[in-house]
Amino acid sequence: MSREDTERGGGVKSRGNNSNSYLSSTSTYPIEDTEAHYWTSWLVPMFVVANVAVFIVVMCINNCPKHLHTRLEGKCVARFLGRFSFEPLKDNPLFGPSSATLERLGALEWTKLVDKHQGWRLITCIWLHAGIIHLLANMLSLVFIGIRLEQQFGFVRIGVIYLLSGFGGSVLSSLFIRNNISVGASGALFGLLGAMLSELITNWSIYTNKAAALLTLLVIIAINLAIGILPHVDNFAHIGGFLSGFLLGFVLLPRPQYGWLERRNVPSGVGVKSKYRAHQYALWLVSVILLIVGFTVALVMLFKGENGNDHCHWCHYLSCVPTSRWKCNDNNL
Repeated sequence: MSREDTERGGGVKSRGNNSNSYLSSTSTYPIEDTEAHYWTSWLVPMFVVANVAVFIVVMCINNCPKHLHTRLEGKCVARFLGRFSFEPLKDNPLFGPSSATLERLGALEWTKLVDKHQGWRLITCIWLHAGIIHLLANMLSLVFIGIRLEQQFGFVRIGVIYLLSGFGGSVLSSLFIRNNISVGASGALFGLLGAMLSELITNWSIYTNKAAALLTLLVIIAINLAIGILPHVDNFAHIGGFLSGFLLGFVLLPRPQYGWLERRNVPSGVGVKSKYRAHQYALWLVSVILLIVGFTVALVMLFKGENGNDHCHWCHYLSCVPTSRWKCNDNNL
């Protein structure tokens, strides 16, 4: 692309389905089936529709033929689409708009965010995608991961986790990446993965095949985070989204004790008095405190113009590890 663009990769795509199918088959909870059928998933499909609609609008505004008609090289891709045609592959290999268009429509960019006080970019960047490949990868991930979670826990809790995780990913990305723009929903998607992990931990006692389910989910998360060390992938958004979703899972996704749910079917005085176990309350309290402190500190640092790399000199390796085959962009340092 004409300017260095950092996408929030969709590496979750091919593995999100595995995580859900595996956990649904190996992790048994007494009321899991009734909860899964109680909620009808509509919010996640609406998120998918909204992301696709935004991409279409962005391509319409981008109008590749209009700003490339005087150039002799680098013709638009799929020119039969007219104003919806893609930028030349040398500028955007993901079949999408130009960096200038993304930046104008709300991509995450440090200078505009901090110096020009455009804090709304922390939200708008979640709904933008660098190209159709980027969009498809993220939307497939969202369908595989999000629909089952919404069926089990309802649209309110999953919607809150998705949006706050995306916001958390944008904040952490802004603290460490200054001279590139960043777009994509994968920070929010990693938040859903983080919530899956914390849900398994906080509801540990009610699952069967615990170790196998935990190991599978940890491998899936590790592989997807490892993909983020490739160049031009915003792994800070992935990490920020994952940490936000992980803590939010302890707050929003604890399941009641089975005895408490069955209290109407047992004699009086025998039922469980507490809806949740002591460790669930403890994890809830610690997570709330960490979320409040974490978001507050990060936002204060961000809008004071501080560079996260000044406080963590090795953190840039979390987003890109230089090898003999590629070099990391110095803008991330």
